[in-house]
Amino acid sequence: MQKRCEWVPDDPLYRDYHDTEWGVPVHDDRKLFESLVLDGMQAGLSWWTILKKRENFRKAFDDFDPRKVAGYDQKKIQSLLEDEGIIRNRRKIEAAIQNAKAFLAVQKEFGSFDAYIWQFVGGKPKVNTWKKDKEIPAKTPESDALSKDLIDRGFKFVGSTICYAMMQAIGMVNDHTVDCFRYRELKKAR
Repeated sequence: MQKRCEWVPDDPLYRDYHDTEWGVPVHDDRKLFESLVLDGMQAGLSWWTILKKRENFRKAFDDFDPRKVAGYDQKKIQSLLEDEGIIRNRRKIEAAIQNAKAFLAVQKEFGSFDAYIWQFVGGKPKVNTWKKDKEIPAKTPESDALSKDLIDRGFKFVGSTICYAMMQAIGMVNDHTVDCFRYRELKKAR
């Protein structure tokens, strides 16, 4: 039996997420936008809640196409507020739309969101050496800097803790504990 991070419950969906996605470096702008929106939606909730609804989010938010999301109007917002398959929080939905607009501006300035966001870790994953989950911080100086810069650019729901969760998810940091089988695999894949 493979050893996993302590936070992974005995659930196939969660295990699959941990084993195949969490901590894997992402350089695709659409996937980066998806992570940005979903991590913002998670604020105050568990990742489990978001993970169970992720496919519904993909349908509701046009597969996280930032150009389409940036164009959402009040009619679309209302339909999202009525969609039981997602988190129906007006502030979070409006933040996703605002973030799509800011995301497009970043793409225009930097050529891609990928080029922008990865500069906060020097272009490659930061590999940590945590032995226990309790050692893993909720935020870091890098997530503080990313959060501040995103806020300055008009992004919403991008506090440092949310940014760090996103950095972990998209592989900007390897926060698998050293005894987790994914730690070694991702360390090699740098």
